[in-house]
Amino acid sequence: MGRAVNSEVGKFKPGDRVTVKFEDRPGHIRTPWYIRGKTGWIERVHGDFLNPESLAFGRDGLPQRTLYLVAFNQSDVWGKSSGSKDKVLVDIYEHWLSPA
Repeated sequence: MGRAVNSEVGKFKPGDRVTVKFEDRPGHIRTPWYIRGKTGWIERVHGDFLNPESLAFGRDGLPQRTLYLVAFNQSDVWGKSSGSKDKVLVDIYEHWLSPA
């Protein structure tokens, strides 16, 4: 599936704070609605993969996109009333992220 072996991929590294774009557009979107606009941190860099948002429409998926495991405080996602110190973990492609 076109994964890069290079550990130096992407513009973010573990620990970097990032904000997910709050964007609503038609198409095959892989970023969950509930996480858009939220701020979290990079837990892990998975590597580069073909872009599934492009592949879904029969295109080649290029250029490849870096995929990250992004962590969010549960209370930041579901509200302070959740009362939990748990994390929400979501795989998100780099083009959905900006520095926080």
